[in-house]
Amino acid sequence: MQKETITILGCGWLGLPLAKALVEAGYPVKGSTTNEENLETLRDAGLEPFLVQLDPEVNGEDITDFLHSDILIVNIPPERRDDIVEYHIEQFSSLIDALGQSPVRSVLFVSSTSVYPSLNREVTEEDAVDPEALSGQALLLVEEMLMQESGFQTTVLRFGGLIGYDRNPEKYLSSMKEIVNPDQPMNFIHRDDCIKIILEIIRLQQWGEVFNACSPVHPLRRDYYSNAAELNSMLLPPFAFSAEPASYKIVNSAKLISALHYQFIYPDPAVKQQ
Repeated sequence: MQKETITILGCGWLGLPLAKALVEAGYPVKGSTTNEENLETLRDAGLEPFLVQLDPEVNGEDITDFLHSDILIVNIPPERRDDIVEYHIEQFSSLIDALGQSPVRSVLFVSSTSVYPSLNREVTEEDAVDPEALSGQALLLVEEMLMQESGFQTTVLRFGGLIGYDRNPEKYLSSMKEIVNPDQPMNFIHRDDCIKIILEIIRLQQWGEVFNACSPVHPLRRDYYSNAAELNSMLLPPFAFSAEPASYKIVNSAKLISALHYQFIYPDPAVKQQ
């Protein structure tokens, strides 16, 4: 049976290796970049490459062909700008209009755990209310926009902090003067787990859902960086404690683990990563 055609909007640090994994799994994949110099990289990875921008309107060489797919994966984080909430809404209003003229029936939206405020406890998918950061506010509003559409089904995937490969603790340790909030638990997920989870959502047709996706072990900042310093024979910067305990959240991924019968490749972010 022929597999669904998949379009990936945003082939960067996560999107490009995801695209390669989907190609290896036998899916026909289209991918976008905002930089013309990257088109050849996408083509070499086995993708059909497109130059696409949301600024905030959807612009590109052939948007109709780009969105002529069964599944759309959206992986474009909010930009750092003062008007990001309004701007991100404009970007997705334009994208939703374009989707209305396409055969796309399933959308996977890569969101973030920044949609959760720091409630000093464990948070589940129902706790996304009044995000503190502007980026979290923008993401939550866009999630709602996509989920309300009747022309396609959207699954929202809220990733924790992305780690792995060049995003490792030793890289950041070398430039840290101190470790702030050392007793704060961390919400991380390895890129290999991100990719495997997305492939499982597609394989199991888990559409119309909202999932948290964080490693089930949440090391304290002190332990995470102490472990990295020891493993790499690096000096550990001093801990910087604040007068008041730092607020925190522990992101619970039990819903995803249950729905996908998922076993994390890297359940503990403090263990040496690739």
